[in-house]
Amino acid sequence: MDVARCAQTCGVDEDLLRQTARVIGTASSVATYEDLGVQQGPNSTLVSYLNKLTWLLTGNFAKPGAMQPHSWIAPLARYSTSPHRTPVTGARMPGGLVPCNVITEEILTDHPDRFRAMIIESSNPAHSLADSTAFAQALAALDLVVVIDIALTETGRQADYVLPAASQFEKWEATFFTFEFPHNTFHLRAPVLDPLPGTLPEPEIYARLIRELNAVPRSRLTMLRTAARLVRTPYKLAFAALAAVDKSTLAMAPYLLYETLGRTLPYGARSAAVLWALAQRIAKEYPAAMRRAEHSDADALFAAMLSGRSGITFTQDEYDDAWNYVPHPDHRIPLPIPELLGLLADLDTAPAVHTSDDFPIVLAAGQRRAFTANTIFRDTTWRKRDQQGALRVSPHDAEQLGLSDGALAQITTTRGTAQAVVEIDDRLQPGHAALPNGFGLDLPSECGGTERVGVALNTLTDLSRRDPIAGTPWHKHVPARIQPLPA
Repeated sequence: MDVARCAQTCGVDEDLLRQTARVIGTASSVATYEDLGVQQGPNSTLVSYLNKLTWLLTGNFAKPGAMQPHSWIAPLARYSTSPHRTPVTGARMPGGLVPCNVITEEILTDHPDRFRAMIIESSNPAHSLADSTAFAQALAALDLVVVIDIALTETGRQADYVLPAASQFEKWEATFFTFEFPHNTFHLRAPVLDPLPGTLPEPEIYARLIRELNAVPRSRLTMLRTAARLVRTPYKLAFAALAAVDKSTLAMAPYLLYETLGRTLPYGARSAAVLWALAQRIAKEYPAAMRRAEHSDADALFAAMLSGRSGITFTQDEYDDAWNYVPHPDHRIPLPIPELLGLLADLDTAPAVHTSDDFPIVLAAGQRRAFTANTIFRDTTWRKRDQQGALRVSPHDAEQLGLSDGALAQITTTRGTAQAVVEIDDRLQPGHAALPNGFGLDLPSECGGTERVGVALNTLTDLSRRDPIAGTPWHKHVPARIQPLPA
């Protein structure tokens, strides 16, 4: 490695870079955290790989203060060394997921296997995915678009049907981001308000659709409802017997549990019935860790989930357990990934600069600030400052481009233009600018229409600018031109 050249490229003093490497290499323990800054820029998959090599090659795995996997209530994704690929573009599907930047290309084509319909739940891709103009065209080309959400979003306005869901305060809800170790926690949140008229929790919306489709014979529901009125052991045996004779039972498990076991649960927690199946999985996959967390069996764990209003510890891992969670043969981690090592070797000849004379500024399209949030906050009055979503630029660029603090500027990319108020910020390096996330929503106005505050970032982004491996968008690296506007 040419360390001096690396230091020059990243703008960090070479001595500081070498000192940092020595600290990481000789520390008794090292833990790292990776987030959107590097994940939404050039070489994001390669950066993620090198980040992991940093702590794997220094022995910082499965020990206190280091890195380790852990047990899950439900894995957020299923990973395989032989990933599926999308039907039209052949893009990799990491974790079984379609990369957001290829969805438009999977629709706007005459390919026989193109996507024909979408059910979009609790997501706002018409606003939040790269190149929103192209995505709007894709939505219009679909045969059917159904949106399930708590608000009439930008995506909902383009849908054929909108099914209004109850808000987070009005239904049983949980997240599955269980990133703690060794005490792995889970929190089932009870509703604190009655739902607004005309809204339903998502499990009831899906249950009604399945009922209309007659997707499950009534005889199966009758059998499971009878078993559910008894103690849990007969229900478990009945469910296992049904799964043995009909392989579709597991695919329909959330609905079956909701319609049968859910009706017997206390506190009106019908939507939480699916947790019973997850508790069975935990007892099967992590029995020792579950018992260390003081749950004698799956039923005891399920009962604790229902009653633990401030959350529970569902498993307690030990450091040696981390090796058991490595799915490769002999629980060994295969460090060399030839494709990524090839990208590393090609860095010397690959373009390091993606700007041009026409678009000389690197725009971070989605900076997190004190008063920004994801588009779930659809009310501008909560912001105490930066209410317009200022364009932040460095003092150097402000001087070079003739930009004044508080004045308007126009931002132009290959995909669109926008206007924003300038804020000069000495924390930005020359050649870099930033716009905040969470702005540019079409919110109801007093006159009955809609009004937009701030920049809708994805009118500026390009879906073709993405990582070659995972398809991750380059939201943090958008070549742009910035010009002052007349007062």
